[in-house]
Formats: sequence, C-alpha cells, structure tokens
Amino acid sequence: MKKNLYLFIFLIVIILAGVVMWYFSEGSNNSSPSVSPSPSPSASLPPIAQVTYICNGDKTIDAAFYKVETKIVEPGEPPIPSGSVKIVLSDGRSFDLPQTISADGGRYANSDESFVFWSKGNGALVLENNVEKSYTGCVLLAKDPGGLQKIYLDGTIGFSIRYPVDYLIDTSYKYQALGPGKDISGVKFTIPSSLATGTNLSSFDTGISIETIPAVQNCNASRFLDGSTNIQIITDNDIEYSFASVTQGAAGNIYEEEVWAVPGTNPCIAVRYFIHSGNIGNYPEGAVSEFNRANLINQFDKIRRSLTTL
Repeated sequence: MKKNLYLFIFLIVIILAGVVMWYFSEGSNNSSPSVSPSPSPSASLPPIAQVTYICNGDKTIDAAFYKVETKIVEPGEPPIPSGSVKIVLSDGRSFDLPQTISADGGRYANSDESFVFWSKGNGALVLENNVEKSYTGCVLLAKDPGGLQKIYLDGTIGFSIRYPVDYLIDTSYKYQALGPGKDISGVKFTIPSSLATGTNLSSFDTGISIETIPAVQNCNASRFLDGSTNIQIITDNDIEYSFASVTQGAAGNIYEEEVWAVPGTNPCIAVRYFIHSGNIGNYPEGAVSEFNRANLINQFDKIRRSLTTL
C-alpha cells in the first residue's frame, strides 16, 4: 500500500515539474522581445532633397532633408512634425535634427534647442544658444552646371550666383546710363580678354551684372533701361522674369543689353547682359572675325540660371 502511495506521489511530482518547465519555457518565448531604437530617417531612408547653402565668410551648410510617415493626431490637436535634417557645417560639425513645430518654414532643433536650423524659402538661419553668430546671410547655392566654379554671395540683399573663374569681378559697379542721380548699384562679372581676342567683341565692358533697385513696389525690366521698352514675361528654368532688350549704335560701336528682372523681389533684382562690339564692316577685311554671339549668350544664360534669391 505504501509502495503504491510513493509511486503516485512520484508521478505527481514529475507531472508538476513538467508543467513548471513548460510554463517558464513558453513564458520566455512569449515575452516581449527587446526593441532596438528605431533608426533615424537619415540612417534608413533616402533624402527627399539635398542642398547647399552659402553663408557670409565663404561658409557652407550641406543639408539633407528627410520625411517619414505623418503622425496621426486627434481632431483639434496641432500637427506633429515628422521630418528631420542632417546638416554638415564647413567647420566640421554635423547634426541630425528632428523637425519641430513652426509657423513659417522648416524648423529643426536638438533636444535642448541649443542648436536650431531653420530653412525658409531659399534661405537658412542657424541659431546657437538663440544667437545667430557663426552662419549668417545664408542663401541656397545652385549646383554647378559645369564651368561656374566661382561663387558670389550678397548676404545683405540675399542672393547667390556662380560665375567662371576667369571672369573679372567688380563689387563697386554702378550702371550709369540712366542719367544723373539714377545710378543702379550692383556687381559685375566682365568677360576675360581671351574670350574676345581676334574678334570684334570688346572685353573692356562686355559682361553680366546683378543689379538692385531698393524700395520699389513693382519690380520689372523697364526700371533698368532708359526710354520705353517692350516688356515680356518669360519663364525660364521654372523662374518667371520680366524681360526687355535694347540695341544701340554709335561711332561704329554696337551696344546690346538684355535685362532679366525678378518680379516680387524687394529690393528689385535684375540680371543685365551687356555686349559691346565693333561693327564688323569697319574692320579691314580679315583683320578680325565676328564674335560668336550665340555662345556668349549661352554662357550668360548659364550664369543667370545659377542666381538664387531669397
């Protein structure tokens, strides 16, 4: 009798031990696995845009923007920003910043907001401890289409432009053909003499200039030319321009001007092509060849298309 009782107890112990082992085994398998932190968008997704900003002092900001799935909020609650940006500064620092709520533009900041990057249109703002100090006057920089290695920035007016390395730059340039008291300030890029050698083109004043007129309500090409002109609206490279041109001649010289004004800019910004050539018929036969106007205009067009305004 006792032998049977011992056997029965032994079997119960074996069964209970099996149940306990099964429970802990299944419980371990069904427990929530450890979750690694989700990778940042910059580590797992391709950027939706990659751009470079040029700032005062030849400083640059490379920015790669990322967008992830929009987060759902309850009706009436403010939206939750879901983007991020990875920026690399020309001083060697880099930041991965999540997007924050802003009423204007895209605002990105680190956890304690000691570093804030703010993109607004074609401009960028960098705040370090709420102060704009190291990176100022930042404007979007167009990519080099080829042959436009030099960069000019006006961080005060707010534009950047590219130009060839052999062009001569005049930062104190003024357009003075409109009469006394009507000078237009700007910056001019004059062609190198090599571009005119052996032709009827003058390298003394042929070039492309960026000019500005402050405090105007209606920015158009007629403000940059003397007399009545035929204004056209031309869309080129997704930018709408107010365009006008004029050709004049005097003492065997030909002066061609094209003005490409950017409506809506204030100060009013325009790009001027100025081409000075000699009448080819006034040269001894075979002394010079006629300059390639189409190639020159194509080069000026390329420079103009690199202009970025705020």
